[in-house]
This record gives sequence, structure tokens and C-alpha cells, in this order.
Amino acid sequence: MFEIITKPGEYTLADQKKQIGITKEEVVRALENLVANWRKGDTPYLSLLMDPEFERHLNELGFHHVSTIVEHERDVEQLEELPTHAYITLGNSDYSDAEFATIYEACRSGSANKNNLFTIEQIMESLGLELGEEWRSLAMLFLEGDEVIGIAIPHIEAGTKDEGRLFYFGIMPKWRSRGKATPCHGEALRFLKKLGAKHYVGSTDVANQAMIRVMNNNGALERDRKGIYRLTR
Repeated sequence: MFEIITKPGEYTLADQKKQIGITKEEVVRALENLVANWRKGDTPYLSLLMDPEFERHLNELGFHHVSTIVEHERDVEQLEELPTHAYITLGNSDYSDAEFATIYEACRSGSANKNNLFTIEQIMESLGLELGEEWRSLAMLFLEGDEVIGIAIPHIEAGTKDEGRLFYFGIMPKWRSRGKATPCHGEALRFLKKLGAKHYVGSTDVANQAMIRVMNNNGALERDRKGIYRLTR
């Protein structure tokens, strides 16, 4: 019922996976078990994505509401093959991991997302842990001439055969509001199609209206909303 990622001593992340035929009572019991198991561990906080209809139970367990994310979805099998923006992958470039980390940090600066939990060092470590050593062949650097203007990291969601996700998508600050985000995001969706994805699921903070517009521009429609909740010791 919950997808869980734990880094001992640092964090526990959980995401509610909605299932047909599961009662609210069963979800509440699973939530209580999740919290009980977290309390036995050593991570300082539990960050949870969950349907807001359970907020009363979450409050009773000590969670506080951080923000809300919106999920969008679209079929990628029908995407046109025509490229919309030039890119290279980190694995086929001369950029080092450290240089990529610097670009990543710049892209996420000034973000409207309210749930920025991780340092860039933690993010770089999680790339290998979650996507495997091949993550460098997935990391896209979008180019305007020789200049990197943004990045995306497409992948197939773990536990699925054809659900495409973006581990991250962002544009460098100086290139924002210049019509670059939509074509770059569209190119990332085409990359997902090449990976074998049949559909794309994207999520962002409800406050990030710019990213919501980009997903809408590329044909992704809202399918769900989840609250971001946090429990600390």
C-alpha cells in the first residue's frame, strides 16, 4: 500500500499507492503500521505522500501538512518523433558528475516546490541507489549552442514495465520564461518513449504553476492530488 525508501540515519520516504478494492480501514491500519515501523528505526523524519482524505488520521499520528502535489498523466506512445530540442546525455558528454551536480543545483534554485528536503549530495547519491549505475545514460542536458540550459532524468518507474517518470526536470534560471521549458520537457517525454514507456506520470507542487503549465502544454492532464505530510521525532 506504500512504496518506501529509507536511508538509515537520514530519512524515510513513503508514497501511498492507491489500490482498487482496498477499504479505508485497511489503509488506516497500513498507515499505523508504517508509523510504528518508522518509530523503531533511526531516521529523523518520515515524509509521506498520501490522499488528503486521511488527513485527520495523519494529524492524530503527529504528521503536519507541508504542501500538496498534483499528478499529471499522458500517453506517450502517440508522441510525434520530431525532435523539439537538442540534448546530450551525461554518459556521452565530457561533463563530470561534479559538474552535473552544479548544474542540477542551479536548476533547482528558486523552485516553487515547498518540499525541498535533500542536499545536492544526497540527491546525487540517490540517483545511483534508485536508478542504478546506468543513470548517467538517462541524464539529459539540454543545449542552446554549447550552453546547458536545463536537465531531465527520465526513467521507467521501479516495479512497472511501462510507466515513465522524470526523476527531475529543471531549467537554468537565466533561461526561464524564454519558451524553453515546454520543448525540453517534450524531448524528455520522447526519451521516455524510447525507453519503452507507454504513459508518463509527472508530479509537482501545487504552487509550481510554471511546471503545471509545461505539463499541460505537452498534453499531460491532471489525474490526482496528494498531500505532503511530515512526521519528526
